[in-house]
Amino acid sequence: MQAAAHTTPVQFVPRTAIAARGAAPLATNCSACHLKELCLPCGLPGEDVERLDQLRFARRRVKQGEALYQAGEKFGSIHAVRSGTFKTVLTLRDGRQQVTGFHMAGEMMGMDGLATGRHASAAEALEDCEVCVVPYAHLTQLAASNSSLQHVVGRLMSREIVREHSLMLLLGSMNAEERLAAFLVNISQRLQARGYSATEFHLRMMRSEIGSYLGLKLETVSRTFSLFQSMGLLAVDKKHVRILDMERLSSTIEARVH
Repeated sequence: MQAAAHTTPVQFVPRTAIAARGAAPLATNCSACHLKELCLPCGLPGEDVERLDQLRFARRRVKQGEALYQAGEKFGSIHAVRSGTFKTVLTLRDGRQQVTGFHMAGEMMGMDGLATGRHASAAEALEDCEVCVVPYAHLTQLAASNSSLQHVVGRLMSREIVREHSLMLLLGSMNAEERLAAFLVNISQRLQARGYSATEFHLRMMRSEIGSYLGLKLETVSRTFSLFQSMGLLAVDKKHVRILDMERLSSTIEARVH
């Protein structure tokens, strides 16, 4: 397929495919999206962001508890979270599930399908969500003649590597207190980058899902939350968390990281 001229928008996603996936044509272009500084266009000059507008992505709504894609499903698109929170999950051979990540607005999912052409994990909505469906083949086609867009594709893959390394650090060298502190500080920083409070937020995931991600038993997660409360670091009401002492919470992991 030959790339279209810059002046002619190309609809890369057939309407039949959009309907089949429960998606709708995208009304907002990348250049006008409020998440562009966090998402796919991040770091691109204006003219290259406008080139992304040639890709008419689809937008898909995913209800709480529904899967965006399943493990083993054929890979064709990456997904940019527009609103809501997802978890990604690997199913082990014995049937146990391992949470591998939590993804919020402005973050990309689905790159795990690049290696084999099929998704290695499943992605499930932790609340009502909306995503932009980005056809990967057409993104790379558009990037083929543009070094800035090639850098974007490379950066997306690099993010996956960094995320894997971060998880290895959590599971391999930190104790329970350090793991939970690192998790809460990470959530805080990500929410702050999106314009939300860094010290007061609602966790969309259950304690058991946090435990799965951090490699901790549910009882250990609950006990560590209680410990942080008794130390005056947090105030917790079910899933609602208020960080009372960010400096002390951060210092719990700084010595280990540095």
